[in-house]
Formats: sequence, C-alpha cells, structure tokens
Amino acid sequence: MIMPADLEDMIRRRYRSLFLLFFMLCSLSSQVISAVSARATLRASSSTNSSVVDSDLAALVAMKAALIDYKGILQSWNTSRGSACGGGWVGVKCEAGRIIAIHLPSKGLGGQLAAEIGQLSYLRQLSVHTNAITGAIPVSISSLRNLRGLYLFHNLLTGSIPASLSPVLQALDLSNNHLSGAIPTSLSTSALLRRINLSYNNLSSTIPSTFSSLARLQALLLSHNQLVGAVPDFSQLANLQTLDLSQNLLKGSFPALQQSSAGASQTGAIVHSSATSSSKELFPSLFTLNLSHNALTGKLPSQIGELSSLLQLDLSNNKFSGAIPPQLANITELSSLDISHNNFTGSLPSSLSSLGNLTHFNCSFNSLTGKVPKLRHTFLASAFVGNKGLCGFSPASLCALPPAPSPETGAANSSGEAAAASTGEKKKKLSALSIVFVVIGIVIVLFLLMCLCSLLFICCCRRSGESMAKAGFTGEKPGQAGGGKGEGAKREGDAPGGKLVHFEGSLGFLADDLLCATAEVVGKSTYGTVYKATLEDGNQVAVKRLREGIVKSQRDFEVEVTAVGAIRHPNLLALRSYYWGPKDEKLLIFDFMQGGSLAAFVHARGPETPLTWQMRMNIAIGAAKGLVYLHEEQKMIHGNLTSSNILIDAHQNAKLSDFGLSRLMTQAANSNVIATAGALGYRAPELTKLRKATTKSDVYSFGIVLLELLTGKAPGEGPSSGPTEGTTMDLPDWVASIVKQEWTQEVFDIELMKGRAPGDEELINTLQLAMNCVTLAPLERPEMSEVLQQLEQIKPDLKQ
Repeated sequence: MIMPADLEDMIRRRYRSLFLLFFMLCSLSSQVISAVSARATLRASSSTNSSVVDSDLAALVAMKAALIDYKGILQSWNTSRGSACGGGWVGVKCEAGRIIAIHLPSKGLGGQLAAEIGQLSYLRQLSVHTNAITGAIPVSISSLRNLRGLYLFHNLLTGSIPASLSPVLQALDLSNNHLSGAIPTSLSTSALLRRINLSYNNLSSTIPSTFSSLARLQALLLSHNQLVGAVPDFSQLANLQTLDLSQNLLKGSFPALQQSSAGASQTGAIVHSSATSSSKELFPSLFTLNLSHNALTGKLPSQIGELSSLLQLDLSNNKFSGAIPPQLANITELSSLDISHNNFTGSLPSSLSSLGNLTHFNCSFNSLTGKVPKLRHTFLASAFVGNKGLCGFSPASLCALPPAPSPETGAANSSGEAAAASTGEKKKKLSALSIVFVVIGIVIVLFLLMCLCSLLFICCCRRSGESMAKAGFTGEKPGQAGGGKGEGAKREGDAPGGKLVHFEGSLGFLADDLLCATAEVVGKSTYGTVYKATLEDGNQVAVKRLREGIVKSQRDFEVEVTAVGAIRHPNLLALRSYYWGPKDEKLLIFDFMQGGSLAAFVHARGPETPLTWQMRMNIAIGAAKGLVYLHEEQKMIHGNLTSSNILIDAHQNAKLSDFGLSRLMTQAANSNVIATAGALGYRAPELTKLRKATTKSDVYSFGIVLLELLTGKAPGEGPSSGPTEGTTMDLPDWVASIVKQEWTQEVFDIELMKGRAPGDEELINTLQLAMNCVTLAPLERPEMSEVLQQLEQIKPDLKQ
C-alpha cells in the first residue's frame, strides 16, 4: 500500500526527470540550430566567393574569345586543365582567389581586347605588349581602379586613349601603335605615375600642362606624334630623368627652366634668373632632353647651363637663333650635344673646350662664324659643315689671314721705304757672293739643329721603349709577350712607314706619340692583347693589338674598319683610330675605361665596392641599349658578347666592346672566337653546328650576362654549396634546377639585399626574362628591343 508521502515523493522525482529531459532537448535543439545556421552561413560565404571567382573567370573566357591565338598560347586557358588560379593558365597570376596580373608579351596574339576585361576589378598589371592586337583600347579599362601597370606597346591599336585611368597607375606604355586624338588631361589625376610613353603614334593635341603636377614622373616620352602648341613648364618635376618630345609639330620658345614668378607668362617663355634667384636646383635628375625635329624658335637661355645632370641634349632641326650660350660648358657631364639645322649665329663658345666627356657633337647647318675652338675630342668635318663663316675644323677650312693694312698705313709705309732707299744709297750694298755665304751658313745651322732634335727624339723613345718592350706593345710575335731587349726601339723606324687613321672623337695624337707611349697589358682575348697606353700629354687610351694571321687583307680591313669607326652610341665603346704598321702590326685605339670590365666588376671587386640592384640594372639596360642599336640601326651582330666585353666607365655606365671586329677577321678566326665563347659558357647552343652568329645568339649571350648579374656566379662556375658543390654546371641549367625545387630565392646573389633591396616581383620578372633569353630554341627567344623594353618596365624608375 502506497502511502500519501511516498506518492508525493515519486511524483516529485518524475517531474524532475521530465524537467531535465526537456532542458536537454532544448539545449540540443539550440546546438542543432547553431550548426545549421553556421553551415548555411559557410555555404552562403562559399557561394559568394565562387561568384567572385566566376566573374573573373568569365572575363578571361571573354578575353580569350576576342583574341586570335595564332601560336596556341592560350590553350591552357581551359577549365578542364584546372582553376585559373592554379598556376596552369599561362600568363595569369592570382592572389587570394582574385586575378591580379595578366602577362602575355610577345605571344603572337591578334584580335582585340574584350570589354569584359573591365570586370577584373583586382587587376594590377596588364601586359600584352609586342603582339598584333587591333581595335580600340576598351573604355572599360577605366574601371580598373587597382591597375598599376598598363603595357600595350608594339601592337596595332587604333582609336583614342581612354579618358581616365586608374588613380594608382605607375607606368603607362602605349607606344608604337596607331592611336590618335588627344592626350587626356585626366592622366594627371594618376598622381603615382612614374613613366609615360606614348611615342610613335598619331596623337595630335597639345601636351597637357597638368602633367607638371605629376611629382613622381621620371620619364615622359611623346616623340614621333603630331603634337602642337608650346612646351609646358615642367620645372616642378624634380624627379624627371628623360624628356623626349622629338619629331612633333611643337612651336614657341625653349621650355621654361624654372618656376615662373608671379605674373610671368606660363606659355613656355624663358624666365630669367633674376625672377627666381633663390630657386632650387633645376631638374636635378634630368639626363636626356630631346626636342629635335620641331619648330621651336627664339634664343637659348643662359640657365641651360644649370642642368647639371644632363648627359644628352638634342635641339637639332628647329628654328633656334641667336648666340650659343657659353654656359653650356657648365654641364660638365654632357656627352652628346646636337644643335644642327638651326639659325644660330656668332661663334662657338671657347668654353666648350672644357667638356671632357663630349664624344658626340654636331653644329652643322647654322650661321656660325669664326674659328672652331680646340675641343677635347676631334670630330669629323660633317659636324661643322653648312656654316659659311666657320673655319679651322679641317685642313680644307683654313681661317683667313689678318686683313691687309689700310691705305693710310700703306702710304706711311711707302714714305718710310722711300726714305730708307734714299739713305741706303749712301751705304755699301752686299755683294752676290756674300749673300751665297750667308744662305749656306743658315742651311748648315738648320741641318745641325735637325740632327740634334732627331738624337733627342731617339733617346726619348728608347727610354719609353724599355717599358713598352716588357708589355710587347709593338713588334710582338706570337708567344713573345715580353719582347726582346731593345724591341721597343726597333719599332721607332716603323712609324714613318705605317698608316695612322683617326675617326670622329679622336685625341689627335701622331703615330710617333702612340709608338713611344708607355704601355701595360690589361687583358688578352682570342682577337689579341689589350694595353693601357699613356701618351706623353697624359691622356690614356686602350690599344688592342690584333694577333698575326687572323685579319683580312689590308684593303678589306680598311673598308670594314672605316665602317666600324663611324659607329657612335653612348653604350658602345667607340673606335677612335687604327694603325697599320710597316710590318703588318695592326692596332685598334679606343677610349680607356677606368671601371674595367663587368666580369672584373662582378667577380673580382673588393668587399668595400658595392654592386647594388640599381647598379646591376643600370648596366644591364645600358648593354641592352647598345645591342639594340647594333641590331636595328647598324644591322650588325656582336657575335662575342661576354661580361669581359662589357666595360664600365667612370659613371658606371655600360659600354660594349669588340663589336664589329668579326668583320675584320678571317672565317677561321671567327670560328675560333665562337669556340672560345662556348668554352666560357656564353655561346648559344645552335652555334655548335651553324658557326654563324645571329641576333638570337646575341640574345642568348645577353641572357647569360643577365643571369650572371642576378646570381653573382660566372658561367661554368657551378654551385658553391649543396649536393653538387664543386662541380661544373651550365649556368642556365643550374638556375633551372634550383627553381624546379622551389628554392628560387637561393638563386639570387646575397649582395642584392644591400642598399635599396629589390622587390620579389622585380627579381622574379628579371629572372624570367633572363631564362626566356637562354631558351634552347632560337625562334622562342625575344628580340633585343623587347628585352630592353621589359627591363625598363621592371625598373622604370632607374636612372638612364
């Protein structure tokens, strides 16, 4: 029998159990609801991310459909080959699932750029240059607000430039197309712009004056268009390095060199120094100023001498007039000055003789008068012709004798002569025999003086010849670099029978000066031995004595060496003179480069000598410019490009040497040069069979040099650590093996981190460019012009 108290207790326990069960059910329901909610949120988030990626994917698909893929490069743009961001799509780079770069240069693409490209809202770089893309630049590109680099040069684009572009744009290169219309003034809103290249188009507007607000602008290239109006005042652009406005229809006066004072004209007129006596240094970074082939008028301002960093100044083919300001001589680093085909008057300032670095000069076809001052280098007569009153620049342009005496002076002289004659009648005249004795005495004295001078000259040459004999400068036979006793003295009689020919920019020495110079060996190559020769006046030249038996006949040699001697470019080592001795000694004379070779600079410098990223890129770009000039302007193959043949001047600029020497040599000698280049690791693989250098083999050699600059290793050196330490390996193979193992950072020279360390993107892009240059198939290598453009894009803020 259940008592009431027990029943009450049982009921209480049962209610407590039901309450606990209800609480557990509520808690479980809450967890289920949270999990479902989280899963729904995750699904929604995944759906959102998928839609973003899909939008980028749709833009790529539309872009592929609009392009004509002649070479099948875009076959990888296929969803069956993986995600667009999986690394399998050629030229596509992603970050956090979004497309940030499209890089398809020199891929043989045609067709057009799709308007859907504007959907790639995270795109930072669009590089489809050096293709055959036609049509207009899509207006939708204006919506790419994260775009930093736009490279569409060397295509067939038409139409106008989009009215607005990304506010964070840093580099814009639309050169070598068929664009027309105006240059958008809205470009000045892209305040981060460093490089603008719109050259080689059909643009026909004025140059926007608003460009003066682009404080970071370093290069403004607008040449070969139809631009009109005056040159704006760019004096506020303190970082400007290159200004090229050549081959346009510009008018007005020389551009303003400093900020105009209050109330002064802003139309490009000259502002005198009195207006801004306390202004800052003018264009402290400007290296190149080219205003040639326009219709500019007026006088050159004296303030032009304040452009202290200027290296190249070209004002040719304009309508400038007045006197040439002597302040030009204040630009001490100036290496190239062209003022030809203008209306300049007066004389050439004597102060120009102080420009020691001036190696290219042209003042032809003006109205200049007077005697040409003595310049540091000798220039051809073609640099001065077309000035009727100019004299003293060649043997055929002798300056006139002093003017004849006036009639009054002549009358006075006649009276004096008459008086002397009357007085002379009173004096005894010399007999004919006395006159004969006097003449004979004078002849004997002159003969003795000549003998004495000859003895002194021979003694001088003997003293100098002792040091020369040790170096084997002249008269050296194969295998006798030291020469025998008195070897240098034997050469002294060869000078009169030899032939010394000077080219433009020579120091104007004589054969005797050269043969009596002190000399020391600084290098040897398959072509011969190189000496540093110090002339009597202290000037130093580099002399390459060609080995016997490798040169063509004298007639063929003179034809070819004359063509090589006419080549002038800032990044080519100019041939100044050559000497063909009476016993077939053949000497080539060049400027002496104090910086030595790139090989020594990279591998043999002391720890106190830095080799920063900026220096390496400056050398690479300079060498590339020299090769482009040889390939495109001279139609010439270098054929022997190594780091030893890239020389460094006092300003750490690259100058290519040994170019054109293959033209002077026999076929057997050139084959030997190719074989030697192969042993050093610079020879393109196809030359093993062809034995004939091409522009593509030059590109391969340049790629090796570029790898040398990136890795700090010489070709054939091999790794200094790791499992292959101590072995000899082809430099491209070694780089490829490291990259394949995803140890890319191990490739780069550790000293690159000194100074202003480069970004990862700069290093990777340069490495990729170098590997493209050394690809085994010659047809797949880029042209040197493309290599140069890509180098300038990788480092657009580099000092030129």
